Amino acid sequence: MLDRKFILENAEAVKKNCADRGVQVDVDRFLELEKQRRELLPKIEELNRQANDLAKTIGKAKDEAERDAKKAEGRALRDQKTALEAESEKFGGEIDQLLRRIPNMTHPAAPVGKDDHSNTEVRRGVTPQPKFDFKPLDHVALGEKLDLFDLEAGARVTGHGFYFLKNDAVRLELALQMYALDLLSAAGFIPVITPDLARDSILDGVGYIPRGPETQIYSVAGTDLSLVATAEITLGGMYAEQTFEAENLPLKMVGISHCFRTEAGAAGKATKGLYRVHQFTKVEMFAFSVPEQSDAIHEEICGLECKLFDSLGIPYRVIDTCTGDLGGPAYRKYDLEAWMPGRGTAGEWGEVTSTSNCTDYQARRLNCRFKKKGEKGTQYVHTLNGTAFAIGRAMIAILENYQQADGSVVVPEVLRKWIGKDRLTAK
Repeated sequence: MLDRKFILENAEAVKKNCADRGVQVDVDRFLELEKQRRELLPKIEELNRQANDLAKTIGKAKDEAERDAKKAEGRALRDQKTALEAESEKFGGEIDQLLRRIPNMTHPAAPVGKDDHSNTEVRRGVTPQPKFDFKPLDHVALGEKLDLFDLEAGARVTGHGFYFLKNDAVRLELALQMYALDLLSAAGFIPVITPDLARDSILDGVGYIPRGPETQIYSVAGTDLSLVATAEITLGGMYAEQTFEAENLPLKMVGISHCFRTEAGAAGKATKGLYRVHQFTKVEMFAFSVPEQSDAIHEEICGLECKLFDSLGIPYRVIDTCTGDLGGPAYRKYDLEAWMPGRGTAGEWGEVTSTSNCTDYQARRLNCRFKKKGEKGTQYVHTLNGTAFAIGRAMIAILENYQQADGSVVVPEVLRKWIGKDRLTAK
């Protein structure tokens, strides 16, 4: 969330940012309540001071009557203080609700627009789109031919949007995980396997809605736990309520987790197969940094995503996400969209990764700070996240771009040592 003082001092900029993002939140109401709350604070402090000063004089009273009078006066002062505190807490509850709905500020270079039609293409990868001398299949048809996954069994066992990976698809998933770990470990990221559950307070801190009608989260009944939608949640929560030494930052991690999403309202051909499912494995980058490092780290994470897909030989484009398509915590976000020849009638771009700089927005909610040697006090860290591989979507891109006329699929060279073959063929 944003700093309250920042909102007070930059009210018009905050209101314009909300409008650019298409977020309806009553900033004026926040300003009014925060002003009233701040006006109460010195009154509460003064009543508390008076009550304490009076308490010190009770023992010096000349008789019982004066002592009782002082006690009564003290009780009256504390009753007044309690009443003002209750009023302040009432303001505070509404203020907090409004504050959590106000999105992060936006990078000045991010395109302004109301939806993904205003997103801007920044650049393309080194691999051109493939040219087939046959009609390419989508990954569902390829998976059936090569016996790679079973969507029907997944639906029988768990429900629509779940699936079984089989045969070479299992090795392909593990190969993608290992390749990402090798490349990112060499780049200074610490490998982590995270829990698949987190407390609702952690989800809320990272910026996800754990409960309620708008949630995309699976929650565990009778507990304060929910299944995570991404390792961003658990990696961010790993250092909630902690304070770093500035010289130990940035801290960069690469986490592996299962991800669970209800995908409520999702429908259409673009969601078929593995593209939009309720459970998948993801390799996720996450970083904690001091503020002056975060822009450079954001570009670094985007560059690593590009390196991963360039080395796989997958065509992609990098998208600078517009204001109306940004999530609440993101200051700036890049998406990688891979070319998927089996989508639509003649192939389409499909999102495979994203990377966001969330500045101190998540850190304020998680109370994650840093301190510098020789300086008093602490500051909030900046947090960044970026997908290495959402395995299902990376698998789609590989199968559809590397398919051959005979129905086989060539294995990207960088993955062959884990898969043990250079081509996937029908049994």
